[in-house]
Amino acid sequence: MIVEGYSLTEAQMAAVANPVRGEKKTGSVGMPLPDVGMTIVDPDDGSIVLPQGELGEIAIRAPQIMQGYWRRPEETKEMVREDADGNRTLYTGDLGYIDADGYLFIVDRKKDLIKTSGYQVWPREIEEVISAHPAVHEVGVAGLPDKMRGEKAKAWIVLNEGATATEADMKAWCRERLAAYKVPAKYEFVSELPKTQVGKVLRRALRESESKVAQEDKIE
Repeated sequence: MIVEGYSLTEAQMAAVANPVRGEKKTGSVGMPLPDVGMTIVDPDDGSIVLPQGELGEIAIRAPQIMQGYWRRPEETKEMVREDADGNRTLYTGDLGYIDADGYLFIVDRKKDLIKTSGYQVWPREIEEVISAHPAVHEVGVAGLPDKMRGEKAKAWIVLNEGATATEADMKAWCRERLAAYKVPAKYEFVSELPKTQVGKVLRRALRESESKVAQEDKIE
């Protein structure tokens, strides 16, 4: 039997898991284990705990969370914080929500959040919409700096072998399925996407590739 769970390297063992017996909800990674305390906090102010069902940063209190990063005190302070009573909380950088039954749903990474024209846009939502297009094999979405809007979304798309599609096709597809402010401003068709060893798309690498192209254009 395969049971889905959730944790981080900084929290070592599993912190959340679907029950072996009992309800498993589509899209959820399960419920916190017995010795794990979990809250959803405001992404900009970790001291504010959000109401049940609201989307925010996942914060974990558990005996197995790390002591700190080796010789990286500032990064440790950002990730692990103590309250007045000395209780330690790990701020995961993951965004999600907990439903009325206590099940955790992960939505995206905090650092990948796109802030455009005062709105918050989750790359994963856009990726799921574009992935549903019959010509698309896989896609990565990331935010890029924009003078007018703060940031704008760009989609890097790998098409299925033999399939064809244009930027106009993709934009029309997105406009039918997303709110206007979520529709990517730019689309690029590529042969492959940068990924981690476990196959996750590296959005950071996508942003860096765009920055490199922009610098080369300035030099020319």
